Amino acid sequence: MLRMIVGAAVAATLVTFSGAASAQQSDADFFKGKTLRMIIGYGAGGGYDLYGRFAAEFLGAHLPGNPTIVPQNMPGGGSIVAAKYLYSVAPKDGTAMGCIVQSLGLDAATGNVTGIDATRFTHIGRLTSNIDLGIGRPGGKISSFEDARAREFTVGATGGASPAVLLPTALNVYGGAKFKIIRGYQGIADTLLALERGEVDVAGSGGLVGLLVSHPTWVMERKAPLIYQASLKRHPLIPHVPTLEELALSDEGRQVMRAISSTAEIGRSIVLPPDVPAARVAVLREAFQAMLKDKNVIAVAAKRNLMLDPGRGEDMDALVRETMALPKDIVEKVGRLLKM
Repeated sequence: MLRMIVGAAVAATLVTFSGAASAQQSDADFFKGKTLRMIIGYGAGGGYDLYGRFAAEFLGAHLPGNPTIVPQNMPGGGSIVAAKYLYSVAPKDGTAMGCIVQSLGLDAATGNVTGIDATRFTHIGRLTSNIDLGIGRPGGKISSFEDARAREFTVGATGGASPAVLLPTALNVYGGAKFKIIRGYQGIADTLLALERGEVDVAGSGGLVGLLVSHPTWVMERKAPLIYQASLKRHPLIPHVPTLEELALSDEGRQVMRAISSTAEIGRSIVLPPDVPAARVAVLREAFQAMLKDKNVIAVAAKRNLMLDPGRGEDMDALVRETMALPKDIVEKVGRLLKM
């Protein structure tokens, strides 16, 4: 009798191991012959577009089966159109992923974005952290933040809850600025064109990583005035540019500015829709980290002036959960800014 029980237990264990191995193999083989889509929440030419396309170009080669990944721009609402598509419409099998606004967790926490629980997205990983900048026009009338405290300047922005709206709004309320926000631009590339044409005085939010590619002399040679940076500390490349927290005029303002600036850690990350099977997420995360360790990929990034500051998907998920758990009073204050 004992021999029969032991034999049955061993058989059950073998079946379990066999099933687990089969499932793992199935998830690894899933991508073979597939065409995946990389949904990019902004128009062509900006930092999200550059990094989303970079991941689409190289990630497939590190996935089992070497699938093709096709980038697709889906601008609108400061990336919220793309976020809602990924959340509610896109397939939940690992064939759709996205590069969307880094502040989504904060937007969802404040209620400015409805119908999305940001904690249900799963991050594959981070390509780089990112600092959003206020960018003045070369040769324009604004040269520093002190100018914005003295007189009104127009600021080009996308729309919705985008950083391009949030940052200058926060600086109006807590930093004494006199920015007039002009919404409706499709992304940073569109906004920078408007800046260069003289339609606006400041681009409300442009990522440092993208600006290093599109206008490197504006950063490295200080050809354009950088008015502020949304970061927890001054970046080594732009030590002359004040952080949002430094520009706040009260303790309350400094708390709010710090919460806003924390989104820089999410940066240019790649997310999956909710409910992608855990084993398939693991395959994608492993491939993503392998991609960022590939010497050829690193060399290409350097040649294109693309900063790489890799982060694990698990850590990005944790950051979003932390953001969603911010103190209620801080969340309410940020929320009010987003509604102004």
